[in-house]
Amino acid sequence: MNPSPNLFLIGPMGAGKSSIGRRLAEHFGMPCIDLDAAIEARTGTRVATIFEIEGEAGFRRRESELLAELVPREGIVLATGGGAVLVPDNRALLRRHGFVAWLQTSVEQQLHRLARDRQRPLLATDDRRARLEQLARERDPIYRELADCTVASTDESCQHAATRIAALLEDAWQRLPAPRVSA
Repeated sequence: MNPSPNLFLIGPMGAGKSSIGRRLAEHFGMPCIDLDAAIEARTGTRVATIFEIEGEAGFRRRESELLAELVPREGIVLATGGGAVLVPDNRALLRRHGFVAWLQTSVEQQLHRLARDRQRPLLATDDRRARLEQLARERDPIYRELADCTVASTDESCQHAATRIAALLEDAWQRLPAPRVSA
């Protein structure tokens, strides 16, 4: 049983947040929201187009606004975008409103999983490895500091990964102190 109202998945692109998030939501009987897909649904355009027109700063503003609306809900699994944690207010919201799981993955795994993906604006570069390494150096310390639980990604299927992660989360939740009750 989840002692927290929400489960938030953080981590780099290609970690499996969206795919694993859907399976975890099904396992725990909660709706799953993919933050990037929700931004696209709200704006009626793709993330890449928002980056093209408004730049990363415009996208991050939209991301923060929608995150602030979604996070206070109760009983959701939220797959964040890889850079959602860059904004301190976003980190505070995630900490305050749910259990944060970092889906950790290597640059090698990202390169393999994203080899055919041409839709990610931050990967629109000739040297994808260098870009992913740079992002990891910048973001991994933030993921580490924010996470209640870190789950190393493997090459297993999303279903197997979700099952393994659900078991790890259930174990972590069981070890959490009982919530304080005020009279």
